[in-house]
Amino acid sequence: MTTRDIPKKTPPSAPNSRDARLKAALKANMAKRKVQAKERAAEADDTDSDNGQED
Repeated sequence: MTTRDIPKKTPPSAPNSRDARLKAALKANMAKRKVQAKERAAEADDTDSDNGQED
């Protein structure tokens, strides 16, 4: 048996690895956006509490 007789398994798994990579990238992007949204909300709360009130 030679190496030519053995079918390659890379093409069928290529879409799976692409899907896994895209899923991981999407998850990381969503986590990053969640953190950004929390930071923006915290900044908005800080500026709203100081709305023109001086001692």
